[in-house]
Amino acid sequence: MKLILTSLRATLVLAAVTCGAYPLLVTVASQAIFHDQAQGSLITDKDGTVRGSALLSQNFTAENYFHPRPSAAGTGHDAANSSGSNLGPTSQKLNDAIKKRIAAYRTTNGLAPDAKVPADAVTASGCGLDPHISVKNAELQAPRVAKARNLSIEKVRALIAASTTKPDLGILGDAGVNVLKLNLALDGM
Repeated sequence: MKLILTSLRATLVLAAVTCGAYPLLVTVASQAIFHDQAQGSLITDKDGTVRGSALLSQNFTAENYFHPRPSAAGTGHDAANSSGSNLGPTSQKLNDAIKKRIAAYRTTNGLAPDAKVPADAVTASGCGLDPHISVKNAELQAPRVAKARNLSIEKVRALIAASTTKPDLGILGDAGVNVLKLNLALDGM
């Protein structure tokens, strides 16, 4: 009986620590140190309306917006169904999809039939929700967006530069352009 009581006390103490004290400590610390990230890195417009998260892509298809990477998440850009396509480099289905996306990208952006297209413009990210595109991808879309919005290409390029994130620690990864932030900056003009 003594062993059972000791076991019950140990279980209650461990439950209080692991189910109460530790989660509370982590929540308080994350709110204090990483408040924006703990709240979902939400982006609001000038009226205070939440427009999305800086961590998740949204599907923009209109000519006057920059377009994100293709998405394999659910029906596309579905945060509740984050996933990749699970198609490998030898998949004919993936190869056919990429060829269609390349042709569509060139047509949409008024590029020559043999123009090079950035890989991120025609392939989905692993999670299907990558909020960034490459700087090259944004630069190729800039003339289309500038024309659709009747803006100078210089203004659009300045917005691209302002929405570009540098590599982590200056060396990890590549620079990227957050599509949601860029499109909201365009709307704010």
